[in-house]
Formats: sequence, structure tokens, C-alpha cells
Amino acid sequence: MLGRSRYLTCAGREIHFMEWGDAEAPPLIMWHGLARTGRDFDALAEVMARDYWVICPDTPGRGLSQWAVDRDSEYCYDSYGRTALSLCENLGIEQMSWIGTSMGGVLGITLAGGAMKGRITSMVINDVGPEIAMEGVERIVAYVGNPPVFDTIGELETWLRTVYVPFGDNPDGFWRTMTETSCRRMDDGRVTVHYDPAIVTQLTLHRADLDQWDAYDAIECPVLLLRGENSDVLHPDVAQAMVDRGPKVQLIEIPGFGHAPTLGSMHEYAVIKKFLET
Repeated sequence: MLGRSRYLTCAGREIHFMEWGDAEAPPLIMWHGLARTGRDFDALAEVMARDYWVICPDTPGRGLSQWAVDRDSEYCYDSYGRTALSLCENLGIEQMSWIGTSMGGVLGITLAGGAMKGRITSMVINDVGPEIAMEGVERIVAYVGNPPVFDTIGELETWLRTVYVPFGDNPDGFWRTMTETSCRRMDDGRVTVHYDPAIVTQLTLHRADLDQWDAYDAIECPVLLLRGENSDVLHPDVAQAMVDRGPKVQLIEIPGFGHAPTLGSMHEYAVIKKFLET
């Protein structure tokens, strides 16, 4: 099954998203991480589309979505939340399941415990929590805010393989697809990553966004928490606290991954599908 590329104006910005499956099926929104795009979910979306209407947006400033006009104020969870609400309104989605990797997981927390409480009926949070380890934050800030420029796509792929080593052992096809959906040409013909470098302000100007325990404790829907075995973003103590309080998540650790599991294997698909069907 092939995904369909679509565009809508949401909260004043043009948003690109991939749509998979039948619009009459139960809606499932998949939201990507900080410097990634909705295309990261292609493999999972293709399989989940057998049973769900799958929506995979590019957050403003990433992929094919419009960049922010006021970068200091728009690259934060409040703004992304307005985008998500507008997207759901435009698509006529009242209730949905949610899968969020990293930033997309925190966005899900803010919405499920806030503006979309009762509308997100189940949620999978991939390797992130309401409190983020500063070790991981500093690592991400170091490469997101100053992306390199390369002469060739091959050089960009080599860099992505290095930066995203925590994504685990993936086949060559994964890295090639990731590269081709993560790149853009500069005016001089060289290539760089497909995002606005200013998205890093979310981690530098909006440090208060890194504490979402109040929103987490307000969540009432079932939550599955996936943690990469070697994650430097979701500390084991935070993951355990998420089991013990609030919605009391079901925790599954994914061996061989850091931050974050790519959700591209049949094992991960089976785990997610089983949870969403219970």
C-alpha cells in the first residue's frame, strides 16, 4: 500500500503529511522526533494502514512543511499543539490513537493530558518521557543547531549513519530511504538536512518544555512506553517513574537501540498492534 502526500493549512502554516489507509478506519496519528520527518514512519505506517487511517505529519520547520515566521515563538510544544489541533479539525478527526517518537511523544503527552484529553484514546510513547536527560539534550543540540553541508548525497548518508548510530543496526535500504527523505539542495547545489536549523530553539529557549510531569500525570488513556536499551534521553529512573505514577504505562525495553527505536521491525509492529487492540 502506498502513502498519499497531502498538504493543509494548519494554525496559519502549510503542513505536509503522509496519509495511509482508508479514511473510514480508526485514525492513528504518528508524530516524529525533533529533527526528523513523518517519512520516518513509512514502514510502520504501511503495515498499520491495514487496520487504521494513518496520518504522519511533518512538523513545521521540517520536511515539506512550511518553516516558522517567528522562530523563537513557534518552535515549541504550545505551537505544535495548535498545529495538531488544527490538523485534526481539518481532517474531521474527533478521537484517535497516537504514536510519538521523541519530540512527538512529548507532544502527545502535552495533548493527552491537556487540550486533547479524552480525544487521544491510546498512546505509544517512543523513548522519551516528561523529563529528559540533559546528556541527551546536549548531544542533540550539538548536531541539530549547526547542520553540515555536503557535496554529495553519499556524504550526507555517511553523516546520518554516524549521528544516528543510536537508531541501531538497520539495513542499507533504511539508511538510503532516510537520507533521501531527509535532504534538500542548497542554492549552490550542495546538500544538507531537510529542516530549519532554528528548530533547536525548542531545546535552548524553551527549556521549561523539558518538564511535562503535570501533563503526564493528567493523562487517563492507556499508554505503552518503549525505551531503547541504551537511551541517553529516557533515563531508566524516569521510565520507572512513568510506570509508577500518572497513567502507569506499560514499559517495554527494546534491545540494541539507543535513542530511539526506529519502529521498523515486525517485532515492534506486533508489540504496537497488540497494545492498540487491547
